[in-house]
Amino acid sequence: MILIVDDRPENILPLKRILELHNFQTDTAESGEEALKKILKSSYSLIILDVQMPGMDGFEVAEAIAGYSKAKDIPIIFLSAVNREKKFITKGYTSGGIDYITKPVDPDILILKVKTFNKLYEQQQELKAIQNSLQQEIEIRKQAQEELAGRVQELRFVLESLPQIAFTVATDGRIEYVNEQWFHYSPDAGTFPETHPDDHLCDKWEEHFARGVEFECEVRLKNLQTLAYRYYCLRVVPVEQQGSIVRWVGTFTDIHQQKMANEMLEQTVEVRTKELLLKNAELESANHELQQFTWVVSHDLKEPLRKIQTFNTIIKEKYLPGNEEALSYLSRSISSSARMSQLINDLLEYSRLSATAQFQPTDLNRLINELVEDFDDLIREKEAVIRVDQLPIIETIPSRIRQVFQNLISNALKFSKKDVAPLVTISAELVAHKEINSEPSPTGKYCRIVLNDNGIGFDEKFLDLIFVIFQRLNDPTNYEGTGIGLAIAKKIIDKHNGLISAKSRENEGASFIIVLPLTQADELPNEQP
Repeated sequence: MILIVDDRPENILPLKRILELHNFQTDTAESGEEALKKILKSSYSLIILDVQMPGMDGFEVAEAIAGYSKAKDIPIIFLSAVNREKKFITKGYTSGGIDYITKPVDPDILILKVKTFNKLYEQQQELKAIQNSLQQEIEIRKQAQEELAGRVQELRFVLESLPQIAFTVATDGRIEYVNEQWFHYSPDAGTFPETHPDDHLCDKWEEHFARGVEFECEVRLKNLQTLAYRYYCLRVVPVEQQGSIVRWVGTFTDIHQQKMANEMLEQTVEVRTKELLLKNAELESANHELQQFTWVVSHDLKEPLRKIQTFNTIIKEKYLPGNEEALSYLSRSISSSARMSQLINDLLEYSRLSATAQFQPTDLNRLINELVEDFDDLIREKEAVIRVDQLPIIETIPSRIRQVFQNLISNALKFSKKDVAPLVTISAELVAHKEINSEPSPTGKYCRIVLNDNGIGFDEKFLDLIFVIFQRLNDPTNYEGTGIGLAIAKKIIDKHNGLISAKSRENEGASFIIVLPLTQADELPNEQP
């Protein structure tokens, strides 16, 4: 915008019209005082100033404008109709004007001058803007350099305080800084420590350096004093600034003791593994011999036991009728022989669990129904009721899993209350996890089977004992058994990669819970059955 200052409106109007015809925006002031006020509020690219004005003349206004930091660079063109002498023209230039035009004004010359001075002003303002921008950038870079220098100094202070060997590397691969620990393995700051011939460090380092990614490896460094190699962990990380890598920071951490300890541990593990394999082979051999021994001993025990039972029965029936006391003693002997025979049979069954067998799909409903038929006489004798819900088909070893349910049903019928008909219920549901209390799930991979009875029950504080071989919680004179049945059941369930547990209260019945996988394919067996 151009400011026209003249005390006479008839002089302002033609100038204003001429400038506006050439697309210049104009503003006017009719006194020096008014012009100064407008200059303080607005920005102008050129001031056309009349010399002769009442109050402040043009020279005084120009001198006042030169004192304003905001307006001192605005170009001023003086107009005068009277003062055409050289001294007035000179005064105009010394007052801050850049041109002095006498009236009457030639419009074409005026427009040329206005365009020239206006262009110069715009270029001057652009130059100032560029200078300001450059100055700001210089300040920012200076501040960034100071900050970076401070960080570098801080980094060096930290690296110097480390017990590790520490160093920094420039982006061109030149070592910038090393701490005191460096000189135990290198004669100077510019030479990398000597590594073991088998440790190809350079190839690895150059590859990661080119990719701009963190690098870590184990390397052996040669100590300058002892000439011995020690294991170190080298870790080099890039330091980024504004998205670009400015340097690399590396450390060598002494891991020699850990490495030696690991090697000793590996050697120890190797020795122990060989010893374990040897012991395992010895154990397998001893187990095989034990199985053979069990079979032989059981056979040798059962044969004389059968003779004892046979002869005792003959004596009882043929020679002792009417002798009540002798019959009582002999009956006890026969009963003890029967228990011993059962014990031998149970021991044989327990030893057979180590033999291998194949899993196959098993219909549990069919298996339970067959067992119920086997217990038909005992069920009628005790007026027992056995209820079986729909059970799934799962992968088992049928003969083994049959033995589990046989022992559980037998116990439920055996340990019943006097004068109370036994009630046994067997139910099943799918669960999500192999846990006794897992939540039911229609898509679960495991089956939870629960067998409930209304018998004498037991105190749950003895829960850990009931699955241990030869452990009995009841008086053997009142309830028959060898204390092996539940131990056999647990061993079979373990070999099926399942779980078995129980819940009970004395005189309130018992619940036996079994969790089995539907298929054995996804299971990691404890051992091959």
